[in-house]
Amino acid sequence: MDQVVESRAGTTRAGSLGRVLRAAAPHTWFLEDEVAGLAEHVRPGAVCLDVGAEYGLYTWALAGLVGPTGHVHAVEPQPGPSSFVDATRRLLRAGNVTVHRTALGAAAGGGVLALPRRRLMPVHGRAFLTTGADGLGSNAEFARHEDVPVAVTTVDDLVAALGLERLDLVKVDIEGAEARLLRGAAGTLAAFRPALILELEDRHLARFGTTVARVVGELEVDGYVARTWDRARGWVPRRPDDGRRNVIFLPR
Repeated sequence: MDQVVESRAGTTRAGSLGRVLRAAAPHTWFLEDEVAGLAEHVRPGAVCLDVGAEYGLYTWALAGLVGPTGHVHAVEPQPGPSSFVDATRRLLRAGNVTVHRTALGAAAGGGVLALPRRRLMPVHGRAFLTTGADGLGSNAEFARHEDVPVAVTTVDDLVAALGLERLDLVKVDIEGAEARLLRGAAGTLAAFRPALILELEDRHLARFGTTVARVVGELEVDGYVARTWDRARGWVPRRPDDGRRNVIFLPR
């Protein structure tokens, strides 16, 4: 009984943190505006994947929305950031969050992250899985990179291993490898039709031989509609010239 009570209390603490993050999103430089719009598409009881969780800003915003009957799976292969998210989970005693230290790609196996450094400091937000990449691409601006060996699996394999019976939203921020991740998620998308929030930038996608227009077009063919966040109007139909890098794809 004590464990149940503590788990509920932990979920409440996570919910409070999530509310703070969603309220602060339009007013802070380190939170993306789209965090404020998550509540429109994430309800209590939802199951979400936060892929490329880094330090967990989306993780905790989502955890507050799914509540005690839902779950957020934070996927982050980098040792430092994933340990930070897991330490936060333990501190909050949030039973509705699980951290997975793995990369997600087109196929399971081993891989290497290219982690750039600026003035000797790691730039975790620009690390990318090198499998399938043609050089550094947009990361050539950094003079130094560290190779970080990581385990790699696919969305389909992770969902199967977890025995998920539903999946409501997948957020992906993996520095250009989004299209490769989608290849390893075909079964999951067909079975669950989750909403997708993808960070899409041509400068990062180019090293994997694709473009924003191509990714958007392929998902539209697969029955998804693209929207972007507007502070005044909420989620609106995406315009190619709207300058927004985060796109939500909703199943028709």
